[in-house]
Parts: sequence; structure tokens; C-alpha cells
Amino acid sequence: MQFVRGMVVRSKAGHDKGQFFVVSDIQNNYIYIIDGKYKTALNPKKKNPLHLAPTSTVLNEQSLYTNQKICEILDEFYASLL
Repeated sequence: MQFVRGMVVRSKAGHDKGQFFVVSDIQNNYIYIIDGKYKTALNPKKKNPLHLAPTSTVLNEQSLYTNQKICEILDEFYASLL
């Protein structure tokens, strides 16, 4: 599956293993991910795409503008998995 901006992804490796993030940008064979709390829109985490598992959920562009909105969406995403 191809990664796109706004896609919800799960980390497969690293200290953040198992956590969900949103793809904010794709540059030079790296994916930049945010969660709105620790990794904000102004300070995204650079991740190797091999260490990410894509989901079928893709957020619209308006959801990516504020960290608070991203946190709310990911919280709902976690809750729906229970």
C-alpha cells in the first residue's frame, strides 16, 4: 500500500512501537509522522517507511491543521479499536 498525506499509520519499530500516527509529509524516501501531542505539526518525526504499517484510514486536509484536532482523531481511533 502506498503512503499518502493524512493516512493513519502504526509504528512497527522503535520506542513508539504500536502507536498510531498521521502522515504529515513524504520526502526523500522518509515519512514524517505526527501525533499532535509529542510529535507536533511543527516538529514531526522522521521515520523509515519499512517501520510503518499503513491503515485504510485517510484523514481530510482540514484535520491536519491543528495538533488538537489530530489528538482528538487519534484518540477516537484508539477507542474504536477496543
